[in-house]
Amino acid sequence: MTTQSIPAIDRSPPKILFWLIAIPFYLILVPLNWIMKRIGKPGALIDFVTKRQFNPAKLTRVFENFTPAEGDIFVSTFAKSGTNWMMQIAHQIAWRGDGKFEHIHDVVSWPDGSGKRTRKTMIALENELVKKLSPTGMRVIKTHLSAHYVPYNEKANYLIVIRDPKEVFVSSYPFVGGVAGPLMPDVDVWLDMFLSKNWPINFGNTWAEHTASYWALKDKPNVLVLSYTRLKEDPRSGIGKVAATLGVELSEQELEKVLEKSSFPYMKSINHKFNPMPDGMIPWGKGFEMIREGKTGNSSELITREQQMRIDAHFQAEFKKLGSDFPYHEFCSVTR
Repeated sequence: MTTQSIPAIDRSPPKILFWLIAIPFYLILVPLNWIMKRIGKPGALIDFVTKRQFNPAKLTRVFENFTPAEGDIFVSTFAKSGTNWMMQIAHQIAWRGDGKFEHIHDVVSWPDGSGKRTRKTMIALENELVKKLSPTGMRVIKTHLSAHYVPYNEKANYLIVIRDPKEVFVSSYPFVGGVAGPLMPDVDVWLDMFLSKNWPINFGNTWAEHTASYWALKDKPNVLVLSYTRLKEDPRSGIGKVAATLGVELSEQELEKVLEKSSFPYMKSINHKFNPMPDGMIPWGKGFEMIREGKTGNSSELITREQQMRIDAHFQAEFKKLGSDFPYHEFCSVTR
């Protein structure tokens, strides 16, 4: 059996729908956004949508009827922290370097994906076809939710990638801006939102809350916490740790295949297979760029030294409030 046996999901809604949405977008939302800026409430529209989408009551229902089982691999990352990269690594390990797909979400479910329409463009959590076809009997489940929203089972595996929050912030700005278009707040407003509960893509918890929730599970044998920076520096070692956690022994040839297919040039060349919608679908923005640069230590390309220091100080203080012993200095470059 191969991944060619897995049906590709149609994720191309009629383009006319987006152009029809463009009418109220430009006639109502853009002027309203301008007014909100003028009265000192920039970002209020995005904040309003976020509060409805990621309220705790809604998040607790995501996995309420699901019990993880052997072969389930949770890729549990905060947004813009190497999610697609780790999904690709895990999927390729599960398929011993031969994982193929028309789109990543034909083979990876994402139960907390926003909106019913979005979830319809992904393989359902209940669908175990990938697990049945996989040579290792494994399948990947993506989630951005903190650990207290994700069911834990010692038979499943949990892969967490922790990225410096300064890099998360820098990566998020063009990513969200590509879809928000003229509604995208200025960098300083976006930063204020990032350092609060009101960041539009935090899935209910701040970066520190998400990180602390999984750091508390780090000593469990089926949980692997990886540094994004170290994974970039030594992908071979990182992939080896993932395979060991999953209990998959790769041959040298299989390891080389996984390395190649999870490399930045390879993934960049198939960016469209990670994009939730086809290029050019939305008339007011350039759309998502899922595989953008994947850099480390690039915070200064968007934010000042003072803003970098502000992020470091904020989250270190938040870890203290949370009572977490997360070693910030080991995972993040602290600006001085």
